[in-house]
Amino acid sequence: MGHAAGFTRIEQLRIPVIAAIQGGCIGGALDMVCSACIRYATQEAFFCVQEINIGMVADLGSLQRLPKLLPMGLVKELAYTGRRWPAQAALEHGFVNGLYATQEDMLAAAMQTAQEIASKPPIAIWGSKQALDFARDHSVQDSLRQMGWLQAGIWSNRHVMESVQASKQQRAGDFPALMPQRAFGQM
Repeated sequence: MGHAAGFTRIEQLRIPVIAAIQGGCIGGALDMVCSACIRYATQEAFFCVQEINIGMVADLGSLQRLPKLLPMGLVKELAYTGRRWPAQAALEHGFVNGLYATQEDMLAAAMQTAQEIASKPPIAIWGSKQALDFARDHSVQDSLRQMGWLQAGIWSNRHVMESVQASKQQRAGDFPALMPQRAFGQM
């Protein structure tokens, strides 16, 4: 599997992926963090579409994913100039979710978010991720249609019942593992 396919696999995982960025996020590293759901960075971090600086076109997904994450004018500026884009600017444009003074603070925030996500019903997290990714690339009408199909499968899942019971009993949910994913041809 090539790097571009690997980054797509990251994007398509059933679980949210949190990227923690310290220092330079350059070229392929930028392609990879564009595949993440949530991005945290340290204050000295920067981002760069480096390929243009060496006479290449970025080819592992940043030119395809960045326009879905940032205004097109900004993406074009970054892609055409190869400039370093500081973490503070990335925060201001919503590319990173949080900015931290130290690596330790950033990793603690990432782990806190991961723990919060892990406490939720896995089927609902997966369904939310599916719905958000689908909505990014489709109309509201098509996305609502897809949501109807998605909800039909989620409401019949044991995670919903456990979530309701845990809430009533004021305890953390104990969710059974999701079934392994299979390719369409394996069904």
